[in-house]
Amino acid sequence: MSHFHIYSLPIELLDTFTPRNLVSNVPRPRSPSPPPVASASTVGSRACNVCNGVAFADVEEQRAHFRSDWHRYNVKTRLNGGQSVSELEFSKLVDGLEDSISGSASEDSDSDDSDDAVDALVNKATRKARSRSPSQGPALPAQTALAWFHSPPSTQLGVYRAVFNSGVHQSDYLSELKRMQTGGRTWAMFMVAGGHFAGAIVRVSRGQEDDSEEVHTKKKPKKPKADTEVLRHKTFHRYTTRRKQGGSQSLNDNAKGNAKSAGAQLRRYGEQALRDDIRNLIHEWAEEINACERIWIRASGSNRKIFMDYDGCVIEKTDGRLRTFPFPTRRPTQSELARCLLELTRAKTSHLTEDALRAQDEAYLASLPKPKVIPVAPAPSAPEKPKPVKLSKEEEIFREKWSRLLEMVSKGRLEPLKSFWDREGENLGGVDAHIPDWTGEKRATLLQVAAHAGHEDVTSWLLETHHADPTVDVPLKGGEQEEDSDSGEASDSPKPPKGSRRTAYDLARTRPVRDVFRRCAGAHPDWWDWFGAARVPSALSKEQEEEREEKKKVRRKGLKDKVKEREAKAKPAAEPEPEPEPAKPAPLRSSTGPQRLGGASGAAAGITGLTPEMRAKVERERRARAAEARLKVMSQ
Repeated sequence: MSHFHIYSLPIELLDTFTPRNLVSNVPRPRSPSPPPVASASTVGSRACNVCNGVAFADVEEQRAHFRSDWHRYNVKTRLNGGQSVSELEFSKLVDGLEDSISGSASEDSDSDDSDDAVDALVNKATRKARSRSPSQGPALPAQTALAWFHSPPSTQLGVYRAVFNSGVHQSDYLSELKRMQTGGRTWAMFMVAGGHFAGAIVRVSRGQEDDSEEVHTKKKPKKPKADTEVLRHKTFHRYTTRRKQGGSQSLNDNAKGNAKSAGAQLRRYGEQALRDDIRNLIHEWAEEINACERIWIRASGSNRKIFMDYDGCVIEKTDGRLRTFPFPTRRPTQSELARCLLELTRAKTSHLTEDALRAQDEAYLASLPKPKVIPVAPAPSAPEKPKPVKLSKEEEIFREKWSRLLEMVSKGRLEPLKSFWDREGENLGGVDAHIPDWTGEKRATLLQVAAHAGHEDVTSWLLETHHADPTVDVPLKGGEQEEDSDSGEASDSPKPPKGSRRTAYDLARTRPVRDVFRRCAGAHPDWWDWFGAARVPSALSKEQEEEREEKKKVRRKGLKDKVKEREAKAKPAAEPEPEPEPAKPAPLRSSTGPQRLGGASGAAAGITGLTPEMRAKVERERRARAAEARLKVMSQ
């Protein structure tokens, strides 16, 4: 017996079975590596290397496979650089389409539709492969649709996994297969696509009562009953799709809006009628469906709503008996239901010796691509953010005082500064105390802050009253020197070379602040090393200041005298110009009357429409230009 019915397997054969788990369960990553090794059923010369080595019982079955959409899809996918898919994977792709891609029972009638659908599937797979990130690595194929069992020395048997109960682990498939040999079972099978519907209630396993009747009957033994029997069936068709357009009318309406043609109205009516006919049939068969062990449904996403998700539905969406066909199907017909029933209930067999199986497993494991070890560069460690330090109450008060002190010095608020310093000066470390780093201040002392801010009164108060040290160096950090040394006026001291030391005097941006340092150096030369460590270029005494002021006054007086002489020389040369007669106001003209092209001419055109003050100003400018012209002629 070359084929076995899965519900009528010989007991002596079942007792010798062991699960074949290697090829069926080990995930095979898709990669440009050689094609996967054939499974246990791929034996002999009648096999398809494109479709993962699937084998055939005879030449006719092989030719039918080469004409199938599954094979043509794999051929086009391999030509595009992709990988072949199993029957189960291809079936899932088919379920995503609205119509059957295999056409009707007549191969010639709908061949164009089939080609278009296969091309659409290939394009979709290509776009999906391109959109995958390279970092995700090769995708792993889904688990094979068949579960294989081995019986020594050289018999293998395959059963579709969808036949077993949901939740059964693959290690328990063998015990589940033995349990399936007892009791009667019925299945419900429904297909809908392209306006075609086919449904049936079939018996796939006879009960013990039927066997006992045949054994104990006194009459002549009847012909043995078939393993499967169709109890109820129904097929019908409605006009729902346009020829070679693809897709239902409802999907077209959702995408482009409701069409108003007569054909569109007929297709909408056909969809509604098809839905009502199917639901009425399911309610009519409700008792038989509730008694079924499996419910097989082939329908696309939109057509699947016909069977469930409506008020009073017989088949619930969460029903554990629901299954999809794990292989490609054609247009829904009664003959197609019979073919699918035979495919599901007939066990697949092969005959490989244990040595051949072992060699096959080794070849398969060797064909698996080795994972590439990609060195991962250590991620740059982000600088850790300093954790906030919990301060004591005394520390918070101390920081608040420093903040207030720096604010008063930088803003030049001398009077509040004096009162604050009388109270807190000693507690903060004195006038030369180093400014804490947590304040973010770039300067080192209060004198440097005051000099940089340009407050001469605060600077003088620090130097004269509190003897602040002007020799303390300014901290150099990065490009601070160029920033701080920028000044709107020329400094009396030469700019220090880059990287050398600086003092508070170097931070002074204005002459009055620098004069404070020079004045203090002249008044108290013994206090500090003014001309060395403090970098003050020279002292400034009171006499020097008075002399400088006198020079400024003389310079200003000389400039004024030169201006007066220049004006006096220009006066005798200028002759008084007779006062022009006041211009007669031009007669008002109607804006609507005739106008002379070019408007007024001469001097009257320049002052027409001006106020008396503006006219006087224009006349003064004219007289000034005339006087300048006469002076120019006289000087030649």
